[in-house]
Amino acid sequence: MRRITSLDDIAEGLDALSALDPRLIAVRARAGEVPLRLSEPGFASLVSIIVSQQISRASADAILSRLLRIVVPLTPERMLVAGEDAFREAGLSRPKQKTLLAIAAAVADGLDLGHLCSLDAAEATSRLTQVSGIGPWTAEVYLLFAAGHPDIFPARDVALQSAVGEALGVSPRPGEKSLIAIAESWAPWRGVAARLFWAYYRSMRGREGVPDAGEARKP
Repeated sequence: MRRITSLDDIAEGLDALSALDPRLIAVRARAGEVPLRLSEPGFASLVSIIVSQQISRASADAILSRLLRIVVPLTPERMLVAGEDAFREAGLSRPKQKTLLAIAAAVADGLDLGHLCSLDAAEATSRLTQVSGIGPWTAEVYLLFAAGHPDIFPARDVALQSAVGEALGVSPRPGEKSLIAIAESWAPWRGVAARLFWAYYRSMRGREGVPDAGEARKP
């Protein structure tokens, strides 16, 4: 399966999307730079996604930095023995603590996060969402940025819903089902389309809307 692994791939995808849907030509012009945002597959990338959910980028960076100082090295095995006090010191909420422990246990029991990146999106998403606390959005974001999957569009993402609604004049902003239907015409480049609309969101809101899926920071 084709992977999105370089800025050349992004450029190729943007050209293809502009041909598939001419409305995206103006979106591309407004969005400016569309970053690659590719991370190393594995435990650290998934931890970063979980920690960053529903909080600001600054808060996520601070929590990840503390977590990296406390859980050394940041591995599933160390996570499992870190204890509640360590999570509390890092600033993690109880739901996120439970999810991180569930992921650590699953990986320690044999879940291969790297191998998942070689599977098709449906199978990889199904396996990831079997882990307690991981929903479809988390799985899709991991596959986009750790696997470089070319054709995933996280339609549950509020920033994407807002960006597509404003860019294409859809009011009220499309919900998940409507956005899935809209994005169908952007296949097989929906992974690039998601990056494009996150960049568009940044241009119209003045802040990042893209999830932080980078490899966890080193202290």
